[in-house]
Amino acid sequence: MSPVLAGVLQLLALIGALALAYVPVGNYMAKVYDSRKHLRVEKWIYKAIGANPDTEMTWPAYLRGVLAFSAVSVLFLYLLQRLQGVLPGSMKFSSVNPAQSFNTAVSFVTNTNWQSYYGEQTLGHVVQTAGLAVQNFVSAAVGIAVAVALVRGFARSRTGELGNFWADLVRGTLRILVPGAAIAAIVLVACGAIQNFSGIHEVGQFMGGSQQWNGGAVASQEAIKELGTNGGGYFNANSAHPFENPTPFTNLFEIFLLLVIPFSLTRTFGVMVGSVKQGYAILATMGVIWFGFVALMMATEFAHHGPALQAAGGAMEGKEVRFGVGSSSIFATSTTLTSTGAVDSFHSSFTGLGGGIAMLGMMLGEIAPGGTGSGLYGMLIMAVIAVFIAGLMVGRTPEYLGKKIGGREMKLAACYILITPALVLVFTAASMALPTPPHSMLNSGAHGFSEVLYAFTSASNNNGSAFAGLNANTDWYNTMTGLAMLLGRFLPMVFVLALAGSLAEQKPVPVTAGTLRTEKPLFTGLLVGAILIITGLTYFPALALGPLAEGLAS
Repeated sequence: MSPVLAGVLQLLALIGALALAYVPVGNYMAKVYDSRKHLRVEKWIYKAIGANPDTEMTWPAYLRGVLAFSAVSVLFLYLLQRLQGVLPGSMKFSSVNPAQSFNTAVSFVTNTNWQSYYGEQTLGHVVQTAGLAVQNFVSAAVGIAVAVALVRGFARSRTGELGNFWADLVRGTLRILVPGAAIAAIVLVACGAIQNFSGIHEVGQFMGGSQQWNGGAVASQEAIKELGTNGGGYFNANSAHPFENPTPFTNLFEIFLLLVIPFSLTRTFGVMVGSVKQGYAILATMGVIWFGFVALMMATEFAHHGPALQAAGGAMEGKEVRFGVGSSSIFATSTTLTSTGAVDSFHSSFTGLGGGIAMLGMMLGEIAPGGTGSGLYGMLIMAVIAVFIAGLMVGRTPEYLGKKIGGREMKLAACYILITPALVLVFTAASMALPTPPHSMLNSGAHGFSEVLYAFTSASNNNGSAFAGLNANTDWYNTMTGLAMLLGRFLPMVFVLALAGSLAEQKPVPVTAGTLRTEKPLFTGLLVGAILIITGLTYFPALALGPLAEGLAS
């Protein structure tokens, strides 16, 4: 079987599995967030934290819950790393230095999982399981909660109430992510991923020295890192490591995990607003962009330029031979179009245009399908902008799902789409202009610039993948990427929740003959066009200096 045919068949199998899961997973999540009943264990948690899950919150109260919980999480994870040297189960690793502790704590709480350290050489079992793994669950649940609050803003009227953050957080964790990750972990263990708490041990002698590996609760963390679109690897090689991702089947299964919740949330959205067709329109938009990017990536990486690539069946540098070009291309596209950041190959080794495609996927705002929750609310913001553009074309007050899109709504949507590009471009410019940060670049020229641009694109969009070749474990990059992750995660949430509150206060607008039918293919096309044009205009100059220049020169 040719490598191209193998890649196409894997893509078709993945699409089939996602299609089978779409309706049941989406309906189940809608049922979870619409439920008025509380499980016994949930009641214990509410009592322990002093929260009343039946109290409705306005958007400022909901936001305070998000920020308070996240601030406490950052502090806890920071202290856990700083105290690692005196904790049991540390595997004799020393405490993590302050800059890296700050960066890692922010990274995992913001669902970014950017790692400027070697996991197997830095963190012991306690920090990995009690710290990082826990944040993999709750940071994903926070993203879904914010998305659900925005959906309620569209679904409700004449009220400023968006639900209860603590109830949404606990339900998302216990009813969706925990059972899903448990099932996924069992599958990974059955297929060869490791799951233990063993220490460091030698595995053989090589060229006069020994090679050492440490064990860990890898399968369970791998499961939630993909299902929650987190991305942080137990090992430095991430999902290219055979302990995390042993076979071609597990590779495809992990891609399925990182896509299933973001895609299925469009069904949840349709059910909660009372129109599954609206959910299908958002799904179609996500699907068109995702499939288009996968096709472009595979075409780029399978391109045969010279006898070496012809013999390998494609651009195999930086890719695992057990996965090949096709599966690696699907993984790279999916992980950068979501906020996952996991990698089964090294994006710096992709062709110039292939690396640009991965970077552009993040620059879109990771909305096709995006992260758990963040993809849905990002796409709904773009839908609001597309409706506004359509209204300008016909000279009519824009409406979306029965809600008028006025000046306040558009200001909030505009702030949302501007904040992340501003972070990416400002931090990248500063890193290139100052004398010290460029010393971290392994490469010069267009590729070196791409390394820095990719790093801040990944951090600001809460992705977490790295282009490699950049030494990010410096005070500058640990601090600046940490700030980019914080601002890139929570500033957009402020605008999302404010928009949700504004929409929830409105009374519904009746549908008339002049109302734009947002469930039709025409609107899907408009939405895809708006996303690509806005992103292209924003980032084209930066892309022209990096991946485009490199790709055209090769």
